[in-house]
Amino acid sequence: MLNLAPSVRIFVSTKPVDMRRSFDGLFELVQSTINQDPYTGHIFLFRSRRGNVIKALWWDLDGWAIFAKRLEVGVFRFPDVRFVDGRYEPVEIERSDLLMLLEGIDADSVKRLKRYRKPKLQEKPKD
Repeated sequence: MLNLAPSVRIFVSTKPVDMRRSFDGLFELVQSTINQDPYTGHIFLFRSRRGNVIKALWWDLDGWAIFAKRLEVGVFRFPDVRFVDGRYEPVEIERSDLLMLLEGIDADSVKRLKRYRKPKLQEKPKD
């Protein structure tokens, strides 16, 4: 069971990446593809081309952690690849979506009951 603080955001790179990448390679992808600061403590997910491997990069106050999962059968159901102005657009998902992704549940087929969600603050544009 994953226990994530409510302040932790989860960003998914919809573009498949080379799973041979490790800390430095994934760090660079967070900055260049997801356009986020890797030191925020958020979780950044990456998928393989075949979709049967995922890696998560996370900054844990004093060092980096990578979590990986490889399926023996089947693939992970990631959000669709999105393009904006010809560039890959990362997707932010909820904690419940991450758990469903890891368990093999298609989040699009799940009916969600109406719940209150505090509006997210708009991030300041980078200069």
